[in-house]
Parts: sequence; C-alpha cells; structure tokens
Amino acid sequence: MDQAKPRILVIDDDPRIRSSLVDTLELEAFEVVSAGDAETALQQVSADLPEVVLLDLRLPGLDGMEALRKLKEIAPQLPIVILTGFGDVPSAVEAMRLGAYDFLNKPVGPEKILIVVRRALEHQALGTELKALRSKLGQRDPLRWLMGRGQDIQQVTQQIRHVADSNFTILIQGETGTGKELVARAIHQLSGRRDKPFVPLNCGAVPETLIESELFGYEKGAFPGADRRKEGHFQLAEGGTLFLDEIVNLPFSTQAKLLRTLEECQVQVLGAERSLPVDVRVIAAANVPLDREVRAGRFRQDFYYRLSEFVIVVPPLRARTEDIIYLAERFLAEASMELRRPIRGISPEAVQVLLRYHWPGNVRELRNAIRRAVLLSSDLIEPAYLLPLPPSSGVEAPPADVSAFSPAQLSLKETARKAAAEAERWAIRQALRASGGNKSEAARSLRTDYKTLHLKMRRHGIRSRDFPES
Repeated sequence: MDQAKPRILVIDDDPRIRSSLVDTLELEAFEVVSAGDAETALQQVSADLPEVVLLDLRLPGLDGMEALRKLKEIAPQLPIVILTGFGDVPSAVEAMRLGAYDFLNKPVGPEKILIVVRRALEHQALGTELKALRSKLGQRDPLRWLMGRGQDIQQVTQQIRHVADSNFTILIQGETGTGKELVARAIHQLSGRRDKPFVPLNCGAVPETLIESELFGYEKGAFPGADRRKEGHFQLAEGGTLFLDEIVNLPFSTQAKLLRTLEECQVQVLGAERSLPVDVRVIAAANVPLDREVRAGRFRQDFYYRLSEFVIVVPPLRARTEDIIYLAERFLAEASMELRRPIRGISPEAVQVLLRYHWPGNVRELRNAIRRAVLLSSDLIEPAYLLPLPPSSGVEAPPADVSAFSPAQLSLKETARKAAAEAERWAIRQALRASGGNKSEAARSLRTDYKTLHLKMRRHGIRSRDFPES
C-alpha cells in the first residue's frame, strides 16, 4: 500500500457500516484498515499507528469508552472520532471529555464523514507542526512560522501577546481562508486556559433551529424529541475557550441570548429553571466586517460592542505579498514529504504567477495550489503545474461588463438579467475554486444554502469536480 496516504482505522462491529465507511474513505484515496472489535483494533494500533480513528461506542467485549481510554494511553495525540446512535449522545459527550476529537450521530452521510476526517487530519498536522516549532523555537512566534514573516503578521502576533492572558472577549476579522482559527488557537495556547478545552463551533454550519441547543444545551423534555439531557458547547468549553466562527450567521434572537450569557457569565440551558454559571473565554470570528453588518441592520449593535473588546484583523494574502513565497515554500516542503516527491523548488516564472494571482481563497487556496503542483511535478514547479491559476493574468476574469450586452440587441430587463447571471456564475466559480470544489464550504462563503448552490451550478453548467482539492 502507498504509505503516503493518510491511514484511517475504522472500528465498528456492524459489517455493513464498517464496509460503507471503508468504501467512502478509500474513494477519497485514504488508506483504510478496519476491525470489528476493540481488542483487534488495539493490536493494529500497536503495530502501525493510524492518523485518525473512527470508533463505535457499542462494541462486543471491550466497549468503545474503554477502548478510547486505552487508545489515548497508546497515542495521546491521536484524533479519535466517536460514532454513536442517537441514544448514546451523552456517552459521546463524556468521550469528548476523555479526549475524543469529535462525535457523529449514526447514520452518517459520506460528505459529513469526509469533512470530519479531513478536519481531524488538519488538527493532527497542526499539532505536529506546533510541536516541531516549539522544539526549534521554544514556543516563540508560532504564528510567524505558520502564517508568514511579514510586518502584518508580526503585528497580529504582537496583538496576540498583549491580549492572550486577559479575559477579554476577542473578535477576529478576516476573509475566508486567512487563518482566523489559527489565531484563535494561538491565543488559547498562550493563555492561562491552555490546559482546558478549546471548543470550536462553526455558526454557519448549524441550522438556525438547532443553534441554541448546540450553544447552551437542553434538558430532557425541553422540546419534542429531547429524550435525554445534552450539554452545549459552553459546558464543553468550561474553563477553556469557545471559538465561534462565522458569527455573522447567528439569528438576532440568539445574539441577544449570547450577549446576556457574556454579560452574566451564566448559561440558560433550554428547558432548565435556573441558569448555570460558566467560566469560558469567547473568541468570535467573522469573514465580513461586522461594523458594516451593524450599519446594514443585519447584526445587533450591542452584541457587536460586547464582542469587540479587542479586535484582531487578519489581512488577506494579496495584501501581504511578502508572505506568499515563504508560505508556498513551506507548503512545498510539507507536500514533498507527505507525497514522497522530492521537488527541488519553484521556478522564477512560477513565482511570478504566484505573486500576480489575487488569491480569493487566501492561504487555504495557496496550500491547495502548491499541493496540486507537487503532485503533478517531477522536479521543479513550473507555471503549467499551477493551473487552474491562469499563468498570464493570474486571476479568472471578472463577470462581463454590462456594456457587452448591447441595448440594440437586448431590452433593459434582459440586459440586467444577463449581467446578473454572469456575475452569479463568476461568484460561484470563485467560491468553488477557493474551497477546492467543496460545495458545502462554497455555499457558506456565498451565504446561501447547499441546495440553492447545487441548483444554480446545474443552471450554469458548473461542475465541482472541475475545482479539485489537492
């Protein structure tokens, strides 16, 4: 087997579920091994450590909870994703307290499985990078190594040092893909809460009807279907840091409840008679300027002021060109090791392509472009290997100017419709390019739902496979 592939271990006693998970992961070029019981799985882990484990809680013999404990003894940093039925959610929450990376309710769709596995791999890679960095630099300037060495990142690092050990609520602003979660994790790691949980929640990925139960938890009987008590993200983050990404997506009613939670340091669990005290530091992130959202009436002004006790702005990659080649070379070294392809470097012509490109997907898009180029190249990265980045202009042409639609040929209404369609098509293509073809992520960046994006892609003849993620 190709040892360059990330190795995933699936532990589930149901042969059908196990086979389905294996097929899903192998289609994405992962190396997959499986086991029907914990004892066999522990032997496999001892012989050859995987990068991620998918672990069912209900297993014959040694149960999943005890298997989790033993796996953490063998490999404390190993990301373990718990698979659970609806009735086992409280057990899954307890498993997260014991060190599980995440949990998924069965049945789980292929896309959700792949998203969580990729995030677990990124989490593990980040931990490995930070560990290597600390051994070299003694915990100095982690963001400088991860995000760049330019003046803008130095200023971000200085801001982090100033605010990390305070209890200020922090707002991180920056475009999608700039590294806002890296900044939040750096703040947590440099704070006095570093030994407590860092709990992220993407507010744009949770339906409005479920967001409050995810944040605050609920009691048994709080609403139809709530047959067990569930802890929210505030309780899971007790003593540590709660990172609320894409906070602009929160409904007004939830913003009001969060404001009260931050002011009173108490959580009102859904269905509970009394509030619970919490000790949690909140870091929020937004990919659009929140003050603009306030002026447009889309975000509460009082909540904005409460969040922005301390604001950190992460500049887009196009505004810090001094970091582009540094990051490209770092991604080149990582991808060369991971893919076992000894690429010598980036040609001067390819460097110019990288510098001219607009990078709408920021650092995430740069990393994808370099990984794809490493896979295609055999010696030196040339402009041709950076496609679909256009080597000449460096960016896909914006939507056609309305002057291209002659009034002699089209009515005013038809002209407006055609211009809008061209703009919509261009925006969708840019979002898919930035997300590496991930339609869920593209939908979030376009602030629309998955179904709408899918229908519009069909209308415009756009295929997600034309924007592969490396």
